[in-house]
Amino acid sequence: MNPTTPPALPTSVTTSAPPSPRYSSLSDQPWYLPMGDEVEVFEAAYSARLPVLLKGPTGCGKTRFVEYMAWRLFRQADTPRRSLEVPLVTVACHEDLTATDLVGRYLLSNDATVWRDGPLTGAVRSGAICYLDEVVEARKDTTVVIHALTDHRRVLPIDKTGELLDAHPDFLLVVSYNPGYQSALKDMKPSTRQRFVALDFDYPPPAQEAAIIAHESGAEPAIAQALAAIGLKVRHLHEHGLDDGVGTRALVHAGKLIQGGIDSRRACDVAIARALTEDADVRRAITDVCDVLLP
Repeated sequence: MNPTTPPALPTSVTTSAPPSPRYSSLSDQPWYLPMGDEVEVFEAAYSARLPVLLKGPTGCGKTRFVEYMAWRLFRQADTPRRSLEVPLVTVACHEDLTATDLVGRYLLSNDATVWRDGPLTGAVRSGAICYLDEVVEARKDTTVVIHALTDHRRVLPIDKTGELLDAHPDFLLVVSYNPGYQSALKDMKPSTRQRFVALDFDYPPPAQEAAIIAHESGAEPAIAQALAAIGLKVRHLHEHGLDDGVGTRALVHAGKLIQGGIDSRRACDVAIARALTEDADVRRAITDVCDVLLP
């Protein structure tokens, strides 16, 4: 059966498009500072076509790492993969995301019913890397969809068209989630986790984090070092009721505001304290840390 021209009107169609993923051509090299052997492990996993699971807190560099690895594998390497226009497809998972959003659906177009591949199916066909960010936030039926893609079969069943799609030889599935932020109801089942090669991410040490902040925000070294020190101190405020630590991304935001002419303490207030919590006491504790460490 040709999935783009169904022979009969399906029982369920929609006139609306699914949520839009991000399609990355990666014409420019994403900047990434390795913290260990994660680059080598990912490349080995890709060579064996083993799906990869990234675990770590919010804003610690998981998405940037995937972008960098896709660039290395599809743009830097001397390989026919360079010809692929879109080597990375990223889907930000959320509680309303269904398997249909990932796989595809029938749509009404000009009084005709046509099949439209979802982002996962498109990546499976073309040989791109599909990155499901915060995968446990999606509905449980999405896990069922990826099972056959993450073992020796490497196939994607498309129930609505009757197609059993073999993955392109270059296709790879990458997923991520924040284990410290998830409840027991939103954790990955062991049967799913064991299908992946798992890489743990954490916030960088202060010296490396300062280098990242300086590169990404353009902040002066002294400011970047102060922001990295703030990040380290704020992450130890659990006793004050802070549920999640400040990510490197938030520190970069503060650096960009400072570079844009905003007072350093005001920049940290809006990019760190107010972005992290609504609790006035916790905000005050973060502000005190900033007052001590900012030059």
